[in-house]
Amino acid sequence: MEYLLVLVAALFGLGHPGSAEGGESGFTIALGADQKDLPRILGSRRPDRPLVVIDPGHGGKDPGAISPIANKREKDVTLQVGIAIRDALAASGRVRVAMTREDDRFLVLRDRYEIARRMKADLFISIHADAAPHNDGARGATIYTLSEVASDREAALLAARENQADRLGDAPLSEDAGVNRILIDLAQRESMNISAVFAAVLRREGSAYFPFRPDFHRFASLVVLKAPDVPSILFETGYLTNAVDLSYIESREGQRRIASGMKSAIEAHFARRLVRLASR
Repeated sequence: MEYLLVLVAALFGLGHPGSAEGGESGFTIALGADQKDLPRILGSRRPDRPLVVIDPGHGGKDPGAISPIANKREKDVTLQVGIAIRDALAASGRVRVAMTREDDRFLVLRDRYEIARRMKADLFISIHADAAPHNDGARGATIYTLSEVASDREAALLAARENQADRLGDAPLSEDAGVNRILIDLAQRESMNISAVFAAVLRREGSAYFPFRPDFHRFASLVVLKAPDVPSILFETGYLTNAVDLSYIESREGQRRIASGMKSAIEAHFARRLVRLASR
């Protein structure tokens, strides 16, 4: 059991369980050869503090969903919300925070989670805004975590829609080569478990700041969540097809409240994990 804990800790860049600092040694999953400049890190200057990577969905030639109400583009809304979350976390100083994009640029899906992996992020949050066909009245936030089998047809449709983004960049998906499959599966299962726990914390902490759908946690095989060694969620802030949701998520006050709820959840999540690691 001790060996298993050490192995998982090494995969997550946490060092030995119970240690306050991340270790540089141990097994790491090899990254692709396409190396790009990493984004800046804001917030705490302590390298042992958890790192959160915020990923504003879509961007550049990929506008995402477009609201039929006010012609608002998902890529613009996600960037504004992402910046609000980044600024709230940076101001708090309890964690470190970075963004996959800080302007209107296109990133293929694999590059988004590879940024988080290369930075050894402790949490990856992809920000999106939902759309319902025929404006069927759907509203509220939804949290998606990874599953190879989508939880329902709507989740499967979302996965298919979002996964098309890589085709715009002509960048086919591929698995990292030469990696022991058992170790990847171990890291993936641990990441999925942590992601599901964070989803529950976000629902609990965020409910005071923004509404959730009744079925707030769903599962989908989304490419952007497939980093095997980084806990990841996709957060749908609300519906661009709902006038109430749209007014909320595109307003400065709404974005501030979303950021406050997310900050509260992130800080509670890492405080809880620190206590659990210290008790081992």
